[in-house]
Amino acid sequence: MRRGTRYGALLGPLLAGGATPALVTRAARGLGLPERGRYAVVVLGTPVPDAAVAEGPDADGSRWWWGAAEDSPGETESREVAVVLLGPAGPARAAARLRELGAGPGGVSPVVGSLAEVGAARRLAGTALLTCEPGSREIVRLDERLPAALLVSRPELSTRLLAEVFGPLLTLVPAERSLLVETLETWLECGGSVGRAAARLGCHRNTVFNRLRRLERLTSRSLSRPRELVDLVLALDVLRLSSAPP
Repeated sequence: MRRGTRYGALLGPLLAGGATPALVTRAARGLGLPERGRYAVVVLGTPVPDAAVAEGPDADGSRWWWGAAEDSPGETESREVAVVLLGPAGPARAAARLRELGAGPGGVSPVVGSLAEVGAARRLAGTALLTCEPGSREIVRLDERLPAALLVSRPELSTRLLAEVFGPLLTLVPAERSLLVETLETWLECGGSVGRAAARLGCHRNTVFNRLRRLERLTSRSLSRPRELVDLVLALDVLRLSSAPP
């Protein structure tokens, strides 16, 4: 888990993507990494904690190399980037370690099979980072956020989706809007159970039912129709990822 000018110079071309086979071989030798192996890339939105940069492997054998890469589409500033040679526990353990160290927000790429693929993995990790809520300290894996990743990859469509589905809802006063959004989020987290949602919200089940019915009227979508429910869930994701509070 080392960093510095030398390591950055070797990692940079790999993370930029499109590295030639000769460059991949040179970087592998210079970094002491196998050209083929189970790799993931981490992109952090804040400075990497000092505790994350240490000599030696993790408890599960993962090895980390920190560097930096040029901005990817959708990013407005440089990011802290790590190439991780994964141990048996895989990317889930890498994400857990960063959470334990208080890092974040951050995105973790899917597993790739060689150093030549870390450029593509870096872009996917950057997309995962974009699915973190503003101001959060989340460490998220792309594979856990694929629908949201699709949304952040096409911001013009996301904006259109939010306006089309939640347009009337967004005209309500903030307190009223937040109440309906919170009720929908809680109902979804409770697996569509009105009773469990009411218990979590501390209100009567009829109150939850009435709020959901009002939401259906405002959005012209039914929670009982799967395709329309997908619209609502995706629009909720866009709202969650926007900088404005619900």
